[in-house]
Amino acid sequence: MATALSTTCFLSWRNHHQVNIQPSPLQNGVQRVSADSVSKRSCLTNEESQRCSTLSLVNRRAVLASGVCLLGFPGESFAVVKQGLLAGRIPGLSEPDENGWRTYRRPDDKSGGHGVGWSPIIPYAFRVPEEWEEVPVSIADLGGTEIDLRFANSKQGRLFVVVAPVLRFADNLGDDATIEKIGPPEKVINAFGPEMIGDNVEGKVLSSDVAEHDGRTYYQFELEPPHIFITATAAGNRLYLFGVTGSGLQWKRHYNDLKKIAESFRVV
Repeated sequence: MATALSTTCFLSWRNHHQVNIQPSPLQNGVQRVSADSVSKRSCLTNEESQRCSTLSLVNRRAVLASGVCLLGFPGESFAVVKQGLLAGRIPGLSEPDENGWRTYRRPDDKSGGHGVGWSPIIPYAFRVPEEWEEVPVSIADLGGTEIDLRFANSKQGRLFVVVAPVLRFADNLGDDATIEKIGPPEKVINAFGPEMIGDNVEGKVLSSDVAEHDGRTYYQFELEPPHIFITATAAGNRLYLFGVTGSGLQWKRHYNDLKKIAESFRVV
């Protein structure tokens, strides 16, 4: 869809400007007609009138097409990523299930990492409602290169994944780190919560739970303010932090879905 709109915008812009800058050969022709060639001038005048009508229609269509381009890219707070060979198909994102939910799994060949000497990032997965889309990640983000992924829906909320080297926090965890080795839930949220919300977490932790899936332990937290679910685990030589957040209104309307997203996070 985005590719189609971009192409339409370009063609509309190009056609519009070609119409404006291309000299009219008919006007030049009229200038060369002698004063006594009334019938020929009449013919050219009629022909020019038809041509002008056609160009006027083209101009209107170009303007309308330009308007469609602008409407197709509203001033949202995020930009939707459309990747892959098929328009709208995001690598790693499954087709919707019978309930309208999709599973995202980080592609094995996705770029990203922490420089020379680091092993590939172990893939992770989570589930989102069908309307959620991937959002571009910039190195200018608060988390820098450690923000590996963003997803969002303008009406429901947003999420992000932080993948950080465990050496940032301890030098004795090796290449087979677990969240238990890093510490208990309280220590983990106090140490890494500020990474997620940009502020101290003291007095903001509403709940803390421990879950186990396929032999891996996950710490799950709910904080307020701001409204956010945080899921933390470790694998290989990296710490994984999964944040799901939203505005006050989004939190009120979509709390159950946002919690379901947060609890679906797995390192696979």
